[in-house]
Amino acid sequence: MIDATELPARRLVAGQRARIRIWDRASGEARTVHESAERLYEAPNWTRDGRLLVNGDGRLWLLPADGSAEPEAIPSPGLPNVNNDHVLSPDSRTVYASANDWHIYSLPIEGGAPTRLTEDDGAYHFLHGVRPDGERLAYVRLIADGDAWPSAGTIHTISSAGGDDRAVTTDPGPADGCAWSPDGEWIHCNTEQFSTAPGHAQLARVREDGSGLEQLTFDERVNWFPHIAPTGDVAVYLSFPPGTIGHPADLPVELRLVTVGAWADPTTIVRLHGGQGTINVPSWAPDGSAFAFVDYPVEG
Repeated sequence: MIDATELPARRLVAGQRARIRIWDRASGEARTVHESAERLYEAPNWTRDGRLLVNGDGRLWLLPADGSAEPEAIPSPGLPNVNNDHVLSPDSRTVYASANDWHIYSLPIEGGAPTRLTEDDGAYHFLHGVRPDGERLAYVRLIADGDAWPSAGTIHTISSAGGDDRAVTTDPGPADGCAWSPDGEWIHCNTEQFSTAPGHAQLARVREDGSGLEQLTFDERVNWFPHIAPTGDVAVYLSFPPGTIGHPADLPVELRLVTVGAWADPTTIVRLHGGQGTINVPSWAPDGSAFAFVDYPVEG
């Protein structure tokens, strides 16, 4: 298994900025609420009290969603460097986060000692979703292959208190971005299971017990990270150029909005420079009126 506990966090390149932005559903416009040329922020979650949770420099940060104050690091002694896979409990009191020792942890949102939730089972664990009742977490499981990075992730769930690991998908076609619908009936994800072209991820949904797997998008682009609004009527997802492998950073990508049940008719609402870190985890406001994302423009 690759030891990444001491690997440096992602950094901005020369002339690049990380912009934390809000797309407003009523106006259809996006505005920047925080911008940094020093720290590469990623993957916003939105708390019930109007704050955004992001990661940067291997730590977790909170800032007001209106941008009225600078991000502040969450005190988390003993937590290994985190990556951009983190979610919030339904009441926003607990953060669940994937760390670079390949385990999932929980900690209070205002800070404190972390609790590890996953076992030493030879797998990489990448967190993406929490069930609406807060009882279970959905994560992507990759099995270590010596010093080679594993390529075929499957979706699993575990108890939000740790343990009780259950497989959702078993097909080796890589799957990722797993998050529940607001009614708890479906886990939405992206998967290559329906394609013979390497990297050609499309959106799908599956029930928690692994039944009912259904492809939702059928286009030439590579589609990742479907997030259903809390209102249940629309979803946003990240769309990469055709031929993209995985979900890399620094590409011309699109955020697409689609009516749930009409996945073949999306609308591109934002074109941006980004990809990895833009919208890896659910980032809708609790009332479904807006969502947060990050882009990474480069001067020139």
